Amino acid sequence: MKPYHLNCRGRVIDLSTGPVLMGILNVTPDSFSDGGEFLDSQAAIDQGLKMIADGAGIIDIGGESTRPGAKPVSPAEQIRRVVPVIEELNRQTNIPISIDTTSSEVAQAALEAGASIINDISALRFDEQMVQIAAQAEVPVVLMHMLGSPRTMQEHPTYSDVVEEVKSFLATRIEFAISAGIKRTQIVVDPGIGFGKTAEHNLTLLRNIRQLQELQVPVLVGPSRKSFIGKILEIKDPRERIYGTAAAVSWCAAEGAQIIRVHDVKEMSQVVKLISKICKR
Repeated sequence: MKPYHLNCRGRVIDLSTGPVLMGILNVTPDSFSDGGEFLDSQAAIDQGLKMIADGAGIIDIGGESTRPGAKPVSPAEQIRRVVPVIEELNRQTNIPISIDTTSSEVAQAALEAGASIINDISALRFDEQMVQIAAQAEVPVVLMHMLGSPRTMQEHPTYSDVVEEVKSFLATRIEFAISAGIKRTQIVVDPGIGFGKTAEHNLTLLRNIRQLQELQVPVLVGPSRKSFIGKILEIKDPRERIYGTAAAVSWCAAEGAQIIRVHDVKEMSQVVKLISKICKR
């Protein structure tokens, strides 16, 4: 595994010894898997602390659902949802906090509250101010591939070669970010499992994670509880897809993903620890 490090405002994440788990904390009423569970600020704070205790190296907080068909949420409402949680987790822990948003207004408020990573599913495309916010703050940025928007992304997604098209898109967004002043050492890419892909597209991308390493930046993969797992295993309830998720997480870890975004941190922490030992990382 390449010796990547992310500088999160003085909190350095070492990505060279094995995958770091990014714990998913949706402060939303309608996320596909845990919508409504952590809409209350205290419930979200408690869940964040639990994920940290269970082994999360990053907490990713979002105030807007990005499930297929999801409707946009105003920046003001996102800020109302996420800022109290970020502030309290930042006060109680040294674990880096990521803000999951496509809004520069939300990102700025989150950074001021203590977040130190920007996770933008649009790869800096939806809000032209986002790249300046990220460059000025000098924080790591996650650039993800997605077709269209969350409302439209699953409407007949089509590719000639999904791996090459995703890889080319991410390479272009890396160069855009660098040209705007973001350091290459602060960029992470995400192939966007489930974001404008069929089950077969997702499987193909997972089979080819190592090709994304050619982009020379850390790779984040988020297979947790996704619909392709449910389709293959015939499990409708996302919360019951833990064993399928474990299989996908195990594969991602073995294939060199540096960050894996998950809901079930305790269980997936065991998975990546064992796989890392088997792979001698």
